[in-house]
Amino acid sequence: MTNKNGGSEDSAAPFTMADLGAAALSAEDRNKLVSTLKNKLQSLAGQHSDLLESLSPVVRKRVTVLQEVQSQHDELEAKFFEERAALEAKYQKLYEPLYAKRYDIVNGVVEVESAKSESPEENAVDDKASTEKGVPEFWLTAMRNNEVLADEITEHDEGALKYLKDIKWSRIDDPKGFKLDFFFDTNPYFKNSVLTKTYHMIDDDEPILEKAIGTKIEWYPGKTLTQKILKKKPKKGSKNAKPITKTEDCESFFNFFSPPQVPEDDDDIDEDTAERLQNLMEQDYDIGQQAVAARKLLLPEQVKDNREKGPQSASNSRPQFVSGDGVIIALR
Repeated sequence: MTNKNGGSEDSAAPFTMADLGAAALSAEDRNKLVSTLKNKLQSLAGQHSDLLESLSPVVRKRVTVLQEVQSQHDELEAKFFEERAALEAKYQKLYEPLYAKRYDIVNGVVEVESAKSESPEENAVDDKASTEKGVPEFWLTAMRNNEVLADEITEHDEGALKYLKDIKWSRIDDPKGFKLDFFFDTNPYFKNSVLTKTYHMIDDDEPILEKAIGTKIEWYPGKTLTQKILKKKPKKGSKNAKPITKTEDCESFFNFFSPPQVPEDDDDIDEDTAERLQNLMEQDYDIGQQAVAARKLLLPEQVKDNREKGPQSASNSRPQFVSGDGVIIALR
């Protein structure tokens, strides 16, 4: 499992929070964080000015021209981000009918036209599979094939995730950011039909995470996957002969909906706590990004293998969804 306290040691941070320290972590609104960034930039500007002073007049002139080139680059980059956002919005609308079709097929709302079987063996396989609805365990399998998400999913999570019907991504504008909606069928684990994770960002182009908000899960009695119950025998000679029951938090994918909270007051956290909190926030954001990445094109691995192995192998193999071209079952 991924380190819950310190974040991943091998993966790079998915968003820019380095060098901001506790000030960035404790920001509750845009103005406060922008003020912090301005102070940082002013400090860097002072250092830059001292550096220019140490250069010879000829070299200083060259650096000044480079600054102008950088400004031109920044202007073009700003236009790029603007046009990219418009392009993403355009294609998002074009993708929607495909995502709706994927939902209907995966959840058995509609049936696809069956190809004619070419042999008695294939007919036998088709008869056996005809009672299955949609694509069983589609999203659990898709998430299992994502390295980061797979590390977050424990064995006891799988039962609940089998009821996952769809995952949708959507952009939010006020405040800026995005959200992920996990749609569940009626299940014996919790009452919620939708679990939502929302990320509030300071800047979409160079994203700085302000905070994350998750749905409070309404667990059924005895079904809380984020906690485990420990029973200890009473000490010898104790008047109470009943076992002592203790509840502890445990690892679970569903901890994703209880993100780390940022204290409102800077004085509430020291430097070590701030660093640990930053790592947790980075890890939480990375998991969210990987959930978005699950929108990649997916293809049952055995479809390719069965062309060579034949129908007998198909009846014994379990679908494993991997990236593939030509099949539209993307996330957003």
